Amino acid sequence: MSGAGPASPGRGGSALPLPLPLSLSLPGDRRRDVPAAGALLQPVIKDVGEIYARLLDHRPVIQGEIRYFVKEFEEKRGLRELRVLENLKKTIFETNESILPKCEQSMHHNLNEVLQRVQAANDVIRKLQEKEHEQRKVQADKLMAGEEKRVAQREAFLKEQQSKREEVDEEHRKAMERLKEQYSEMEKELAKYISF
Repeated sequence: MSGAGPASPGRGGSALPLPLPLSLSLPGDRRRDVPAAGALLQPVIKDVGEIYARLLDHRPVIQGEIRYFVKEFEEKRGLRELRVLENLKKTIFETNESILPKCEQSMHHNLNEVLQRVQAANDVIRKLQEKEHEQRKVQADKLMAGEEKRVAQREAFLKEQQSKREEVDEEHRKAMERLKEQYSEMEKELAKYISF
């Protein structure tokens, strides 16, 4: 095949015909032989175009993959996602229209009741705290009065003990003086007897 190059596919992937050789050494009329030679090359050119399209043109493969993808996700799955989304939309609409207002009304009613109960409990607790505070204050006052009384009693006891100690010391001193006098008299009497 001299003078013929590979055919480049067009946009549709069909092969363009190759230029025919200018000089063929076939006997007979050249005009008649050229179309016959062109007719022989047409299948070869077509095969080369198909080979090129299969090896280098990936559009048919990509289009096939796209068709397969669409078939898998739209036809086989039966638009499950769309049905799920419709069900979700319906559920959300029902929730917004009927359930949410009922919940809000119930919440306001119950929260008002709970708030009143909490306020009542706070009042009771505050009264209990005040009563306990007063009781502690009374107990603290009693403890202070008792402490002051004990301090006064202790001071009185210490003064009494001091005075008794002084009395005992005084009695002891007097007794010691009496004993000294008695012993000195006894020594004098003994001294009389020793002189004999």
